[in-house]
Amino acid sequence: MSYWELIASRTDGLYTAGDFESAAYRLVTEQVIYHSDKHSRVTYGLIERFLRNFETALEPLGIDVQVNSLLRYVYAKPRHGKAGSASVNQTLLALVLRSLYDEAIRSGQVNDNGEALCDLIELDEKFRLATGRELPLKTEFDSIIKQFRRWGIVKIADEQSAEELDSDADLNLYLMIRPAIFEILGDTALQRLGNWSQSKTAQDIVNIEQESNEVPE
Repeated sequence: MSYWELIASRTDGLYTAGDFESAAYRLVTEQVIYHSDKHSRVTYGLIERFLRNFETALEPLGIDVQVNSLLRYVYAKPRHGKAGSASVNQTLLALVLRSLYDEAIRSGQVNDNGEALCDLIELDEKFRLATGRELPLKTEFDSIIKQFRRWGIVKIADEQSAEELDSDADLNLYLMIRPAIFEILGDTALQRLGNWSQSKTAQDIVNIEQESNEVPE
């Protein structure tokens, strides 16, 4: 009997081994599971309820599993990150988003799910001021945001987000920065952004690329 079959056998038929295997796979591949996402509520509930079992299962892989019960998301974080393939623009944009999220936290501008509304015009301004570079053009920008959605650090603003905006607002001009960006980018994110803004040289670009292992693949 497999590990998950054993755990499932103790749930009186409420869950199958496949339920646990599917949840574990999603946690590893998606990294963050949010209860606020309709398609993730069952998975989040399963992992939260059997957290110790998921911790035990993923521990041999060097992955820590943690739950933020207040904002209701669970995330998996490798203890030994390897060098990834994040570009300079991916890394810098992630750091700027983290900075904007911290500002939103300090000013109390987050919703009940801990998400902060991000105005793309403000993001463009902040990116230029913080990095001395232009925001990537639309094709590259859209590709980066798609990757960030996979990492669980942003999502596209939707009709629910419109409640926080004026009724005439164009949702295409907004993103939602998600709370797991705090854990995923770590405590050194803002320091790295500050270091970049003080000395933007060719060597800095190399350093950012080398340090991109702190940003998920």
